[in-house]
Amino acid sequence: MPVGTAGSVKGLTATQVEEIGAQIILANTYHLHVRPGEDVVKEMGGLHGFTGFRRPFLTDSGGYQVMSLAALRKRTEESVVFRSHLDGARLELSPERSVEIQMKLGADIIMAFDECPPFPASREDVIEATERTARWAARSKQAHTREDQWLFGIVQGGVHDDLRELSARAITSVGFPGYAIGGLSVGEPKEDMVRILEIMDRHLPEDQPRYLMGVGTPEDLLEGIARGVDMFDCVLPTRNARTGQLFTWRGKLSIRNAKFARDPSPIDPTCRCPACRIASRSYLRHLHLSNEITGAVLCTLHNLYFYLDLVGRARESIVAGRFETFRQETLRGFSA
Repeated sequence: MPVGTAGSVKGLTATQVEEIGAQIILANTYHLHVRPGEDVVKEMGGLHGFTGFRRPFLTDSGGYQVMSLAALRKRTEESVVFRSHLDGARLELSPERSVEIQMKLGADIIMAFDECPPFPASREDVIEATERTARWAARSKQAHTREDQWLFGIVQGGVHDDLRELSARAITSVGFPGYAIGGLSVGEPKEDMVRILEIMDRHLPEDQPRYLMGVGTPEDLLEGIARGVDMFDCVLPTRNARTGQLFTWRGKLSIRNAKFARDPSPIDPTCRCPACRIASRSYLRHLHLSNEITGAVLCTLHNLYFYLDLVGRARESIVAGRFETFRQETLRGFSA
């Protein structure tokens, strides 16, 4: 899912996002709440009418941003009181308030309000966050009344195997149409992430969507898919595009590199994205070094197309019964 935090994938129009094959965009409750406000979005026809993107939206609950961005947090069982990162205004989010905002935003999939513990955190703090996440999940479900939205529960538990199992049992007992795996890709070692995904694969329903939040590199996606994950979001493809780092089937390349100054090749000769069809590495390097917006747009189109192509090929390989072969061949290509 391309990340459109404020309702927009940076540098791209809704039409461009659709044309490269994106089926869904992620937007964020916290950021849309502080600007322009959920009432404005609702008045403009919800996220679809406001943005012009007619395909599905998913909104995060704002819980992660409360942990990572907001200043002067005060958490109680009832809610979290904090100050806006924009102007210092006092804000408050609770399960009920987060769900209310998301219902007004009109996303197709919304998330239960959770507490995402940072890494590292003490086991005691992770226990507290895990137990509160379960209680907040039940309150989120109770507050949700729109039948045209899916509400996903979020599993927490840090890098503790037993707490992840406990959280999975608690959240699935509340009952949701899909489940998100939160609290990973927050600084933990990669091997811990993979281990937790293996645990989640054993403890989440096989017949309902699984969403790994905030992950990640192309390699991470393949590791997640191998362990039963269906949905991903990450700012990496768009953020890296703006700094000139591009993903290819032969690994990453930096378009700033001097060796591309007279290179007539596309970013990736095997890619059919709009950028690879019209622009050379030489031209893209010139645009990037000149701080031309067009360069950021073309690089963003390429990176998102690459990610969408990667998961598209993974789907095809699963249907064909050859995913593991595809995964190993692709990983070898990345390191070539």
